[in-house]
Amino acid sequence: MIFAADFIQGCTPLPTALETLLLCYNLAVMQYKRIVIKLGTNLLTGGGNKLDMKIMSDLARQVAELHGLGHEIILVSSGAVAAGRQKLGIDNKMKDIPFKQVMASVGQNQLMHIYDELFAKYRITVAQALLTKSDLADRSQYLNARNTLLALIDLRVICIVNENDVVCIDELGELKFGDNDNLSAMVANLVDADLLILLSDVKGLYSANPQQDKKARLIPVVEKIDEKIEEMAGGAGSSRGTGGMATKIEAARLATSSGVPVIIAEGSEPNVIVKAADGKKVGTFFVARESKIESRQRWLLSGLCCMGKLTIDKGAATALRKQNTSLLPAGITGVEGNFNRGDVIDIHDSTGKRIGSGITNYSSDDLNKIKGVKSAGIADILGYEYGDEAVHRDNLVLV
Repeated sequence: MIFAADFIQGCTPLPTALETLLLCYNLAVMQYKRIVIKLGTNLLTGGGNKLDMKIMSDLARQVAELHGLGHEIILVSSGAVAAGRQKLGIDNKMKDIPFKQVMASVGQNQLMHIYDELFAKYRITVAQALLTKSDLADRSQYLNARNTLLALIDLRVICIVNENDVVCIDELGELKFGDNDNLSAMVANLVDADLLILLSDVKGLYSANPQQDKKARLIPVVEKIDEKIEEMAGGAGSSRGTGGMATKIEAARLATSSGVPVIIAEGSEPNVIVKAADGKKVGTFFVARESKIESRQRWLLSGLCCMGKLTIDKGAATALRKQNTSLLPAGITGVEGNFNRGDVIDIHDSTGKRIGSGITNYSSDDLNKIKGVKSAGIADILGYEYGDEAVHRDNLVLV
């Protein structure tokens, strides 16, 4: 029979009494205990076409230092496609999706081998989790993934997460995260992280494109992600990666809405991971909402399971935001998508801004018939009713 203690001891040596004492002290004083760190392709390759072992070794050293202090770390790592190209000696000319899937298939094994060797030097065991958007869209699978990641954390194993590009074939992005920025935000959401760090080859969010505007300045703190912040992000990713600043802002919005602060920073800055974990000023810090929201609300807000969209008028939006009310059919002005009763839908205000998500009491066909109608008239129009609310406040979460 194998006992848990034996298994843990086989993974990572059990701490001495002094190490345990120091660990307890560090846990009491650390600002961020559970941290999700996203490592971008441009960072891991040093801007080249193959993985840079010197860079990866230094990143592993920093993660190992935090691990030794008692932090709980999950890595969301890009680089599988680059590793596949490197392994097979193929250049960057071929970029179609099937080819990238082949490169990811070859590269995932290579990437994990590198991480296994890097962390073995610190007596740290690593694991791999390949996720797809559809894995997390189902509530039970979402919880299974959460339970697995939390169990690995409890065992002091560092999990390396990536999207399962080999089976994700949706070019429209409906079944793909599409980039590891959004995947990392989802993982941070999934495990109730205290901090999400997005590391790439950029120092953070600038007021303008620093390559085009010499007056561009780094924005040290973002209190709220609004249209002005989104405009600053602009641009797209490079040829080596799939994410740009725009995707990082999108990821920051999801994480901060769930109560997780975010740092976007340059991965090549000396000791950047340790500094960020210690609360020091690096890159751009995105302030989270005041408190974390519970697991079910985070799942609703993630957008993974969204089947449609409702547009509501100004009065309904104000009622939701300021009075914590349910959404009534009278406030709905538009219905998009084909969804059933019990599906998750997004809610947008009259300007097109997403203000929340929820579980609908009525199908899209029903809502198209009763939108703009007072609740008392629902039964007359449909011949039945499932309540006065289109979305009950207990099944609704605001961004």
